[in-house]
Amino acid sequence: MSHIEAELNSQPDCWERAAEAAAGHGQALGAPGERVALVGCGTSYFMAQSVAALRESAGLGETDAYAASEYPVGRTYDRVIALTRSGTTTEVLELLARLRGSTRTTAITADPHTPVMTAADDVVVLDFADEESVVQTRFATTAFTLLRAHLGLHTPQAVADARVALAEPLPEGLVESTQFSFLGQGWTNGLAQEAALKMREASLSWTEAYPAMEYRHGPISISTTGTATWMFGAAPEGLAEQVRATGALWIEGTLDPLAELVRAQRLAVAVAAARGLDPDRPRHLTRSVVLASA
Repeated sequence: MSHIEAELNSQPDCWERAAEAAAGHGQALGAPGERVALVGCGTSYFMAQSVAALRESAGLGETDAYAASEYPVGRTYDRVIALTRSGTTTEVLELLARLRGSTRTTAITADPHTPVMTAADDVVVLDFADEESVVQTRFATTAFTLLRAHLGLHTPQAVADARVALAEPLPEGLVESTQFSFLGQGWTNGLAQEAALKMREASLSWTEAYPAMEYRHGPISISTTGTATWMFGAAPEGLAEQVRATGALWIEGTLDPLAELVRAQRLAVAVAAARGLDPDRPRHLTRSVVLASA
């Protein structure tokens, strides 16, 4: 079994631990009514997008998400929360240094022996969700669950659905598809983007992600026999029928959207295996992006 397979299979247990831990971090994860920005790179950025949309839609305060390198330094926030599995990502550490003394910051990380421990004002360590694989699975979803539970929006059903996502066979014909499109709405858009990233990283697949309503404004033209379109959450009326009419395989997200992401992670590993690839060692990637000093 690859590292990534073991790690994605451990997610239900990790989520339960994160949900229990959320109450102990209080203000560090943002108080109701605060203006909050979440930042990250790669997978962490997409998870930040989903958390930001979830928090704001729940009426808990204005919330934005940025790639760490694109954070608008002139904008004012009560707190900036950085997601960084490694604790060494250059863009995250540089942003935290710039914000020191002007904006309260929190880092959520997996490794307590890295520079981020002193770079942020507050730190939450999810060391039980750290990973051997370069490709992120359980840290990202566990950090999301921590924040979701802090918002009061996590339920045991998400964990139960994750166990279903790990146990049930993938839909017939999905692994053989030549192109994959992931769709979301609202807070599931970030999850759809992350699913597409997993497919690119682990299996070198031609994969894209779009807001569901935007899919009909051009991208649906790539749908045809042999492609697959996967909806995270409830689909807009009529979209499933339109996709099926193209000949593409339509995958309806019936589980909690975070559990649907677990299914997509499994797909990435399955496609990698079918293509003779090592999903633990994706091409051109490392565990952390550390840029050389000028």
